Amino acid sequence: MQRNSSGSVNDFAIKLANVNGTGSASANGLLMQAIFRMGIPVSGKNLFPSNIQGLPTWYEIRVNNKGHTARALDYDLMVAMNAQTYGRDIKEVREGGYVLYDSSWPLDPKVYRSDVNFIPIPFAQMCNERFKDARARTLMKNIAYAGALVATLEIDMSTVEALLDERFAGKKALRDSNLQALKIGHDYAKEHFACPLPFHLQPMNANHDKVLIDGNTATALGCVYAGATVAAWYPITPATSVMDAFKEFCEKFRRDPETGRNNYCIIQAEDELAAIGMVIGASWNGARSFTSTAGPGISLMNELLGLAYYSEIPAVVVDVQRVGPSTGMPTRTQQADLLSCAYASHGDTKHILLFPANPAECFEFAVKSFDLAERFQTPVIMLSDLDIGMNDWVVPRLTWDDSYRPDRGRVLTEEDLKALPKYFRYSDEDENFVAPRTLPGVDSKGAYVTRGSGHNKLGAYTETPSEYQQVLDRLGKKHAAAADFVPGPIIHTVAAPRCGVVTLGGCDLAVREAIGVLARRGINVDYMRVRGFPFTKSVETFLNQHTLNFVVEQNRDAQLSALLTLETGVKKEKIKPVLFYGGFPLSASQVVDAIQGSMGEINFAIDSETYSNSPEFTTE
Repeated sequence: MQRNSSGSVNDFAIKLANVNGTGSASANGLLMQAIFRMGIPVSGKNLFPSNIQGLPTWYEIRVNNKGHTARALDYDLMVAMNAQTYGRDIKEVREGGYVLYDSSWPLDPKVYRSDVNFIPIPFAQMCNERFKDARARTLMKNIAYAGALVATLEIDMSTVEALLDERFAGKKALRDSNLQALKIGHDYAKEHFACPLPFHLQPMNANHDKVLIDGNTATALGCVYAGATVAAWYPITPATSVMDAFKEFCEKFRRDPETGRNNYCIIQAEDELAAIGMVIGASWNGARSFTSTAGPGISLMNELLGLAYYSEIPAVVVDVQRVGPSTGMPTRTQQADLLSCAYASHGDTKHILLFPANPAECFEFAVKSFDLAERFQTPVIMLSDLDIGMNDWVVPRLTWDDSYRPDRGRVLTEEDLKALPKYFRYSDEDENFVAPRTLPGVDSKGAYVTRGSGHNKLGAYTETPSEYQQVLDRLGKKHAAAADFVPGPIIHTVAAPRCGVVTLGGCDLAVREAIGVLARRGINVDYMRVRGFPFTKSVETFLNQHTLNFVVEQNRDAQLSALLTLETGVKKEKIKPVLFYGGFPLSASQVVDAIQGSMGEINFAIDSETYSNSPEFTTE
């Protein structure tokens, strides 16, 4: 799928190639925020290595006036600041595109392309002349290329200056040096090249009542609003910033203004096994508690997740998925923890899973996770991923209902206990097969042994098969009952569909854009995004309504496809996996090519006018 953006306004993609550890993230973030404040739909994808510094790093920015902001694979402008990757970077520029590079050193003729336009600017030379400190020269070179982009793309300079004022409030010297570097690049571009480029920016009003936020920050804020007061964790990429943000929010909102006393507890444990143990202990004691982790942490937590499931203790786990197995690629994204989370622990276990597709849902689903965990007295795992968690997304402004009250589930009070002749922990289940729990210290009549070993419905130890099966069967029914409480799927139907397309999580933007492209090629499909497990009845109904369902996901082993096959009555022949697992965020063109290729259609390009004037794809 190609796009010709020559002469276009607010519809192009740029890629910035740099070296990790040189401070480019600050310049790239400045550009992203400025475009957002101009009211233009935008996305930024940070493709960075797992080492501290020295390896190549890329940042991709896509603007699209129709709101299609999934990752693009063809670039109109390459900012080539890493000589080691010049060859690779310049190859990715579309025909007729542009390459902006540091001309302080001559360009190797081997990487030259006659079908692209080069914009040589001596960034290093200019910064060396104006800044004395060696580190400042490196950092300011990045701000200088940002200034050149301000000129060539017609980014509003007053907006950029306002961002510098905010970033360096109270630090005039830093603000002035950054502004100087910005103007170095800006003025050089204006003096030596035709500005703006044929593709450029113009202010819009598409971001009204929207925010720019990453999923990990939104998740942390959701945990605060849900009433979480205890968190235990062990640092791991890409989940660490969940706890960093939670700590900052707690310091601001969970500290008694009169006494200065903290009304929260955050513990960095010695490992993930200890972290989940602390969460289970705090939850058993009545606190809303959680941990954030990634795939390797889930592996370590398995045994204690089984304990919480079998002994029926609430616990919330945020899994920001990354590439595995083993250490894998810690700074790449994937959706490969679905099965390990659904059936975490040995023996017969099934856990409630939530699948947010963007930071707004991370906020919403974080709250939902605590309510589900306490209502069903079981672990709940929210599966985000690195793309959602660590990249900035434009989403509707987060909203909150002040009438919200936490769903604590069936918790017996002192009065409730006194009215009972005797309390048994695992009996008297309700219509959802949930037995009432008590909190420690409420009343001596509510005392019980929390058993991870074989127990009967009265909570007594047993190895009698029928008694063991009775409890385990109830747990299975309880899990199934949760299907009516997890977020339902997003479903969009069209007239005379040829098939269905199913996905989850961060694939959503790319898949919805791809469906629009397929429709304009005469291929109509229905769409479903799964948002929770156990699956609602509507999931199975959707699958059965189609002869074939393409299931788009980011892993090698078709884990969502497997889960759908295992947990519904849908025939395997109705499910066709469409898999991507290289570690980078998904692009619509990849989905289009995969689905159309599977249908036996000829893959062809569409012109930019047809593409840009196509109707928006909406969901119910």
